[in-house]
Amino acid sequence: MKILKCILPVLLFVLALTGLGCSHLNKTEVEQVITSELDLLKNLDSETVQKYISYKELFPDTPDETELSAEIQEVFSLFFHNFDYKIMDIDVGKDKTTATASIRLTTIDAKTLSSDYAKAQLEEEILAAAASGSQNTEETIPTLEERYLILNRLLKDHEYNTVETNCTMQLKNTGDKEDIWEIKRTHALENDLVGGLMTYLSDSDTLSPEDTLAIYLNTLKNMDTEEMSNYLGIESIINTSDSAKSALASSLVEQVHKNFNFEIKDCSTEGYTASIRTEITTFDSDAILESYQKELDEYLSSPDAVIDGPQKRYQKSYDLLLENIEQNTAVKTASADFQLINDGVSWKLANGNEELGNAIFGTLATTPVEEDSESAE
Repeated sequence: MKILKCILPVLLFVLALTGLGCSHLNKTEVEQVITSELDLLKNLDSETVQKYISYKELFPDTPDETELSAEIQEVFSLFFHNFDYKIMDIDVGKDKTTATASIRLTTIDAKTLSSDYAKAQLEEEILAAAASGSQNTEETIPTLEERYLILNRLLKDHEYNTVETNCTMQLKNTGDKEDIWEIKRTHALENDLVGGLMTYLSDSDTLSPEDTLAIYLNTLKNMDTEEMSNYLGIESIINTSDSAKSALASSLVEQVHKNFNFEIKDCSTEGYTASIRTEITTFDSDAILESYQKELDEYLSSPDAVIDGPQKRYQKSYDLLLENIEQNTAVKTASADFQLINDGVSWKLANGNEELGNAIFGTLATTPVEEDSESAE
């Protein structure tokens, strides 16, 4: 009996050591699997990257199929350039078939990257609409390849900070007679490994209504004559012949480049709509028309106008308007209200082109009109 009492504690101690040894062995095997996989991400292994983050997952709403081009592969290499991790804890289940690891990840600042991406994409959509003559940015949604080209450019041109986030990784034991651990690949894990970029890119509020409007206005300000004419339909508000519209439009765009500015004063949001009160500074179209009309009236009341005939009178009136636009130095600041709608993808300017055109160009309805030469004689 005494011998049994002595042996029992020893047996229990040995069993405890055996159990601890098995548990430690399992944790070591799990740690080795995690380290092996995540080290490949650190070393920018493209196959491992694609195993965990499919290039289509970042933009799941893009329907087109795209091959894994060099530019797309480069995006992931740039993204994981400063990737790092630290295994904080590993918990192996009692049945030794599952394990959970707590990991601290060091990733690029995906929130800032997604904001920069949203700004760049909206700007490109606006410019694409201007180049095509379309007044609807929804018709110029970029392809998957074009989206990655934007990311590629941002990652090359910007030095993004890194952030630390906590990640929970699930593993399963797939071995029958020996321990073979495998990481469970889930959407949540993919999102964690890219610092939440998937969540940020799908957030319709990544850009606020104010930021969205500022992109529209700044992009418009820097458009060339053809782009601005296409996007705002400048020629449609100038009541002249086709041959005269181009020069007038070019002069008006030059006035925009010299004088246009804006300040967002207030924004009120209700559900999926937002109203933004903005102060727009631009050339004074009323001053241009007033000066033009005065000079035109003086000319039309002179004997020269009768002698010139219809064609020369039209040319003179056109020259007077063009001259007044080119020589204008008057500016004005006025309030303008813009309406934006969140369509579940992002904020967009409602009836943007018409509102923008009115805010910037005012009214130029009083412009030269060619006379009917027979009735004018």
